[in-house]
Amino acid sequence: MLDIQNFIDGAFTHALDGESIDDYNPATAQRIATIPRSKFADVELAVTAAQSAQSTWSALTFEQRAQWLDRIADALEEKTEDIARTESMDTGKPIELARRVDAARSVSNFRFFASFGRQQTEMTFEMEDAMNYVHRTPVGTVGLITPWNLPLYLLTWKVAPALLMGNTIIAKPSEITPLTANLLAETLLELELPNGVFNLVHGLGPEVGQALLEHPKVKAISFTGGTETGRIVARTAAPMFKKLSLELGGKNATIILKDADLDNAVDGAVRAAFSNSGQVCLCGSRIFIDSSIAEQFTQRFVEKVNAIQIGDPMDERTTMGSVISPEHLLKVESYIDLAIEEGGTVLTGGTREMTGFNGPQGVGAFLRPTVVENLPHTSRCATEEIFGPMVTLHSFTTETEALEMVNSSEYGLAGSVWTTDLERGRMFSEKMDTGIVWVNTWLHRDLRTPFGGVKNSGVGREGGQWSLDFFSEMTNVCIKNPDSN
Repeated sequence: MLDIQNFIDGAFTHALDGESIDDYNPATAQRIATIPRSKFADVELAVTAAQSAQSTWSALTFEQRAQWLDRIADALEEKTEDIARTESMDTGKPIELARRVDAARSVSNFRFFASFGRQQTEMTFEMEDAMNYVHRTPVGTVGLITPWNLPLYLLTWKVAPALLMGNTIIAKPSEITPLTANLLAETLLELELPNGVFNLVHGLGPEVGQALLEHPKVKAISFTGGTETGRIVARTAAPMFKKLSLELGGKNATIILKDADLDNAVDGAVRAAFSNSGQVCLCGSRIFIDSSIAEQFTQRFVEKVNAIQIGDPMDERTTMGSVISPEHLLKVESYIDLAIEEGGTVLTGGTREMTGFNGPQGVGAFLRPTVVENLPHTSRCATEEIFGPMVTLHSFTTETEALEMVNSSEYGLAGSVWTTDLERGRMFSEKMDTGIVWVNTWLHRDLRTPFGGVKNSGVGREGGQWSLDFFSEMTNVCIKNPDSN
């Protein structure tokens, strides 16, 4: 049983009013920690600490801050197993996945931005009679609000560039998965990062998150989470002219063209559908298959899904753990019931009542991966974000029809296209209304590229240059040549 505290001005402390929230392991239903239920007054303390540290931190050279990122990466790498076990316990994901993705990516985020930052050169624009110099300054105190599905992975994705560009930070992790954010704070304390540069405030979104959004001294908000919450973020922060980066929900498409390599396509579609129990914003939860290969693909896809090993997240053989909570389990099950009401056919999986599966030990938020066909692409199950281990299959006869079906979604975050004709795959991808498309792969990330979506999947881009731009303000200095007339 862990007693998690806020981290403000270089010290761990409980919420000022003493209130707390319980944290549960979704795979065992056991209470594993308590965290502060912070309020506006706690956020105010964090803002004061961040403001006090701003001038000292921003006064460091760019290289000195890059060195800090390298030190943090080294320290986190030494804690790889601790990170993986903590993340698995807090989220219910398999330990192997937590080690390979969450822990590894948390380290690489810091390493990448340290290296990428060092590669930057001064931006200059020469005119016939003058020279323009672009000067960067920090935004100031920034608020980072992160979700429960990839807790440390997504937090470090924001922390690294924010620190590099000279900002001070107030981080608000999900109250459902607070443990690895606490581990990061412990690491920064061990490294003696200057007090107030990084502050961590736990609590509920309508309390802590809203306080961050409303605080006039928090100059930027980077938010990753659901679309409905994103609307609240935008509605609150935009009138205050805060910088905003919103990475929101997705209802992503996996498109299997008729010339696809079926072995690769099936493997890729299963991975895209059910990684982290389908709880990744990039997961492909709508699968569109050329009708000429639909029967063959579907049979092989279902066989592959049935081979997924569901079990104890701490077992190295487990490839799928629980979903994030009992409440989320009920939400996903409600969509399975809805799919049947809408006329869908469940090919494998189903609710606990349908399968009789209640977890490896009879407890925890476990659900078998579920595949549904015979639903219209306009059905609720095929248009609303479920964010769980459930996919819908749809067939098409022409690529024009496929594009119309794919682009009918109100979301536009990511997708994948599977074909042996690479030019065909690229041309198809360029017609999709989405921010990211992979051809013959999924979640293959170059951290230099822009990450983000269109339509209801968000506003802005992060990654590489886009992250550096978001976490800095730019001043153009135009110097007239004294020799010009």
